[in-house]
Amino acid sequence: MSAPPNKDSVTTRSDSDVVHWLTNGTRDERFLDNIFAELCVRLQRAGIPVKRATLHILIYHPQWLGARIMWADGMREAELARVDYDVRGRSEYIGSPANEIFDGAAEVRENLERDPALGRKHALYDGMRAQGLTDYVARPLYHTLGKRHIVTFATDRPGGFDDAHIAALSKLLPALALVSEIRVKNRLARTLLETYVGSHAGDLILAGATRRGSGTTVRAAIMICDLRDFTRISDNWPRDDVIDLLNDYFDAISEPIARHGGEILKFMGDGLLAIFPLSQPSACTNLLRAVAEARRAMVALNQRNSDTGRAPMNYGVGLHVGDVMYGNIGSRTRLDFTVIGPAVNMASRLEALTKQLGRTVLLSRAFADFVEGDFELERVGEYPVRGFSDPIELFAYHG
Repeated sequence: MSAPPNKDSVTTRSDSDVVHWLTNGTRDERFLDNIFAELCVRLQRAGIPVKRATLHILIYHPQWLGARIMWADGMREAELARVDYDVRGRSEYIGSPANEIFDGAAEVRENLERDPALGRKHALYDGMRAQGLTDYVARPLYHTLGKRHIVTFATDRPGGFDDAHIAALSKLLPALALVSEIRVKNRLARTLLETYVGSHAGDLILAGATRRGSGTTVRAAIMICDLRDFTRISDNWPRDDVIDLLNDYFDAISEPIARHGGEILKFMGDGLLAIFPLSQPSACTNLLRAVAEARRAMVALNQRNSDTGRAPMNYGVGLHVGDVMYGNIGSRTRLDFTVIGPAVNMASRLEALTKQLGRTVLLSRAFADFVEGDFELERVGEYPVRGFSDPIELFAYHG
C-alpha cells in the first residue's frame, strides 16, 4: 500500500502548473488585469489559499502615476483603479506596504491575527482584519533595470500562509514579472503614442506604418487654432505662468475635440492641428460643436484668469474640408505622422485671416456646406487667400 502524497509535494506540482500556465498559456491575453484574476483563481485551485491579491504598477501616464489591480475571492474580474501623482502625499500611501516596498523593503509581511497594537499601524491592515483576513505578504516585482512594482497576497486561513504557500508564491514572481512587463511596456508604448501623436495615428504606427513616405489620402474636416499675442505673453510672464496658461488653453480647446470624435495630430507651439475624418457621420457638424464647446470653455478660463489679474487670451480658428495626405513625413531617422496638402494650407490661411477680419472662427464655403443643424453662420464675403488663385467665400461662427 503506497503512502499518501505529501501535502508539500502536491503544492509544488500544482504551483509548477501555475507557473507553466503563466509563461505559456497567456500569450493571447492582452490585458494584465485578466491575467492577474485568472492567476489568483489558479493559485486557489493549486491549494494556495489566496483570498485577496493586488498588483501595483507604475505606468507614468500624463495624468496617472500608476494603476492598482485588485482581486478578491468570488470576483469574476479584477478591479482596475488608476492612481494619480498626488497619492504619495496622502494618508492612504504614507506608511502603507507600497510605501515600504518603494522605499526599498524586500518584503512586507503582517500577521493579521495578532493584537493590532503589536503590528504595523495603517488603515489598510485594519480593513483587512475587518474582512477576516489573517495574513498578508507584499513583495517587489522587478522589471528590467531594477524598476519596482508590487504584488500582494492575503489569506483568511487560520494561522495564515504556511512555508509551502510562501515558497510557491515566491516561485511564480519571476514569471509574473516577465508577463507583466510585456503588458506594461505594450501599454506604455500605446500610451506614449496616444499622448504624442493621437490614438488613431498611434494604432497605425503600432500596426507597422512606420516607413517614411507611407500614408493614405483621407477626406477630412480640418481645424487649425492659434493663440494670439503669445510672443508678448511669453516675453513678459514668468515661465511657469506661461506653461500653466498654455496647458489651460490647450485643455479648453482639446477636450471638446476628443469628445466629439476628432483627433489632434500635433501641437505647434501655441497652436494645434486637428482633423475629423469624413468617414464619421456629421464630421463637420461635430467639429463645429467642438468649437462651440471650446469657446465656452475659453470664456470660463478667461474669467478665471481675470479674477487673478491675468489678461484674457484671444485666439483664432480656421476650418476647412478636403483631401489630405495622412502619413509619415520627415528625415530617415525622425518622422512626423501628420497631414499635408492644399486643404491643410487653406485651413492655416483661414486661421491667419481671423486676425485681419477681426473674427474668432472662420470657415470656408466648402466646410459650411457640410454643417447640419441650427448653427448661425455669418457670411463674411469673398476674400483672396495667399497661395490660391480664386477668392474664397468665408463664413464666421460666433458660437
